[in-house]
Amino acid sequence: MTSDEQAIRQLVTTWMEATKRGDTATVLSLMTDDVVFLIAGREPMFGKAAFAAALPPPAAPDVPAPQIDGESEIQEIQVHGDWAFLWSKLQVTVTPPGNAPPIVRAGHTLTIFTKQNGQWLLARDANMLTTGAKKASVEP
Repeated sequence: MTSDEQAIRQLVTTWMEATKRGDTATVLSLMTDDVVFLIAGREPMFGKAAFAAALPPPAAPDVPAPQIDGESEIQEIQVHGDWAFLWSKLQVTVTPPGNAPPIVRAGHTLTIFTKQNGQWLLARDANMLTTGAKKASVEP
């Protein structure tokens, strides 16, 4: 595994951990300013500002916040100069506060990264997760 592949894997790990902690600043620091997100069943595509606006605001100390947890299984990483792509199987579970049941979304992602100032950043993401799906399979 190359150092670039390791750095991209670490970016994904950092993203997942920061999301679980509700650390919006860290998640936003892992993407380019002109990032584009494509999500199954959602039009139109959106960028960094819309992504930030969609994240739950930090909860007050005495107010429960939704819990977000996920599991990413990287299936392939290809690096070509200052560009790279990966596809993964991803499952995200959002557990609202209170007695509401968790919302599970699962499927595949195709992500493009670019290297800027020596750091890999997420530039484009096609997220094909669907609600109620079970963990994605690589089988046809």
